[in-house]
Amino acid sequence: MLRKIDLENEIIRIADFIKEQIFGQNFKKAIIGLSGGIDSSVSAALVVKAIGKENVLGIMLPYKTSHPDSYNDAVEVAEHLGIEYQKYDISPMVDSYFEKYEPDATPLRRGNRMARERMCVLFDNSAKHGGLVVGTGNKSELMIGYCTQYGDSACAFEPIGHLYKTEVWEIARLLGLPKSVIEKKPTADLWDGQTDEDEMGMTYQKLDEILYQIVDLKKDKNDIMKLGYSENDIDKTFNMIKKSEFKRNMPASLEEIWVS
Repeated sequence: MLRKIDLENEIIRIADFIKEQIFGQNFKKAIIGLSGGIDSSVSAALVVKAIGKENVLGIMLPYKTSHPDSYNDAVEVAEHLGIEYQKYDISPMVDSYFEKYEPDATPLRRGNRMARERMCVLFDNSAKHGGLVVGTGNKSELMIGYCTQYGDSACAFEPIGHLYKTEVWEIARLLGLPKSVIEKKPTADLWDGQTDEDEMGMTYQKLDEILYQIVDLKKDKNDIMKLGYSENDIDKTFNMIKKSEFKRNMPASLEEIWVS
């Protein structure tokens, strides 16, 4: 069971938040990475609703192994929203590092490098156009650390960071986004056949329900087990939250030194 929220009013509330984050800080433009996935598509649609399509720049950042459908879906979303978009192939930037210094790097390291390279391009465009980089992370993935620190988690603000993945899908339907985006399996598109749910070991529906019990309702393991969820899934969720805590905090530092 998940929380019940008024999604139509939530769309208005998010749009007001976006407008304040951008215009309130004397910016006029938003820069957003478009992956062809549900989160970036919903985020882009909300930004358009908030500040107008003429003030939004969508950027596609494929790597050479990215599935063609990801780019095609991103283009479909950009054209559906009527925003300007640009494409940057990050393959040369990523490959030059690994070919010269780390040819035996694991897929995980390569994927992290791709995520950080994408953010370098987005923030450079932020400086070029005088806009803010809009985050595309949802609450589900942020809470379990399913993101790259200073990669896809880097941004000026997170318009959907308070929404669970299943709620993002519902908002996508209300916003009338293309079916190809809404119905596709979520994937970071880091290697062929990769999906988010396979990596996590459970569906987003189940993850969101367990997260809701832990994060929002503050229930312990025994209380959640009484609802019918398996001990393994509950333990896995608690562990993912704990292991990724550092990603959700500012870098740690010592307290101010007191001079006697």
